[in-house]
Amino acid sequence: MKTIVAAAAMAAGVIGGAVLLAPAPAQAEIEYPWCAIYGGGLEGSNGTNCGFSTHQQCWDTVAGGRIGDCFENPRYTGAAAPARHKKRHRRD
Repeated sequence: MKTIVAAAAMAAGVIGGAVLLAPAPAQAEIEYPWCAIYGGGLEGSNGTNCGFSTHQQCWDTVAGGRIGDCFENPRYTGAAAPARHKKRHRRD
């Protein structure tokens, strides 16, 4: 009997440890509508940042075109459309 209790306790400990050490679930990456590309244009880029909500925000970051340029993010699909609820019809 003691062996069964000890085995159950050990199994519970292993399972509990595995749950605590499990990696966090993946989270969706947020896409923004504007990207900045720094130095050298698309061919000789020194980096790209697609984290801008507005063109003006991007343009201010690239110093008005002196250190880079802005372009629309091709992966941006827009904000999610609000869920539509079907109207319920009353039966009389």
